[in-house]
Amino acid sequence: MANTYALILAGGSGTRFWPLSRDAKPKQLLNLFDDTTLLNQTIDRLEGLIPKENILILTNQLQEAAVREVASDLPPENIFAEPAKRDTAPAVALGAGLIAARDPEATMVILPADQLIKDVDSFHSVMRDAIATASNTEALVTIGIKPTWPCPSFGYVERGQKATISGLNLENPPHDVIKFREKPNAQLAEQFLRNGNFAWNAGMFIWSIPTLMNELTKHTPELANFIHELIKSNDLKATVDAQFTKLNPISIDYALMENASRVLNIEATFDWDDVGSWLSVSKYLEQLDDGNTSNSPVTKIDSQNNIIFTKSKETQVALLGVDDLIIVQTDDSILVANRHQADSIKKLVDQLPAELR
Repeated sequence: MANTYALILAGGSGTRFWPLSRDAKPKQLLNLFDDTTLLNQTIDRLEGLIPKENILILTNQLQEAAVREVASDLPPENIFAEPAKRDTAPAVALGAGLIAARDPEATMVILPADQLIKDVDSFHSVMRDAIATASNTEALVTIGIKPTWPCPSFGYVERGQKATISGLNLENPPHDVIKFREKPNAQLAEQFLRNGNFAWNAGMFIWSIPTLMNELTKHTPELANFIHELIKSNDLKATVDAQFTKLNPISIDYALMENASRVLNIEATFDWDDVGSWLSVSKYLEQLDDGNTSNSPVTKIDSQNNIIFTKSKETQVALLGVDDLIIVQTDDSILVANRHQADSIKKLVDQLPAELR
């Protein structure tokens, strides 16, 4: 795996986790489940798969200091801050350029920093097959999650027949991708689940740099040219600062995946949670009676289906006659929200004083 690199995307805002998350310390930098952050777990998950010197992290300037603190065992030059927000396609191009400047023949694994995966052995098995596939074909490889319910909040991948790849003995064989599907309405999500050949788009991509360059040259030449500039640059930071903000903001799905010549999908055999809201976190808290979950001691009367999270983990919480609440306490803020509006917390954050965001 000496010529395999990982790019961890760690610049998300995570506003659904306010008040614990803030602009400078979003979801991937929080200790939601134990004493380590999701970013730490993403890095540690790569041990034995990709050398640490080949792990790069892309973040933003506001979060750079915190990311460097969390990822202090990586080479400092492997952590790079985008000068501006430009969506995932420019971010991927930036990461590809940084990797290609080191090895233009490299294979590249792209991973979000904020997903929870516990089965490391299965993760390694799937990733090794994805890397082998990407290294030996001219295909872009994606990882799909087998849907467990008709979720309307995820993008979907429509999977076709098992792909024919000569010379590779894979434990996790890829399938051809028929089409990428945007977030569906509830009815369409139900149909996807019934059909049985749809996967959730996990946002994990694997490809060789030459294959990526060929596809970008055909479909998004602006990004291919940007990568070429990075490859020949004598000052990467200066080149990024001069050119990155000029790139068109667009997602990697729109810019590349939906137009590529050949895309393959490998279905994950590992557990996976994108930890999208406090509802996701509640599954990993202590499960109390009456549907209540908490990381702190709770005394309650006539209260059901509440989620409680306190920063100290020792704060006594008393509930009286309340149902379906999310209650989160930090040093300077308290959130009380209806659990059925968990996804709207980010709208609330927009109305808060700047110092609390």
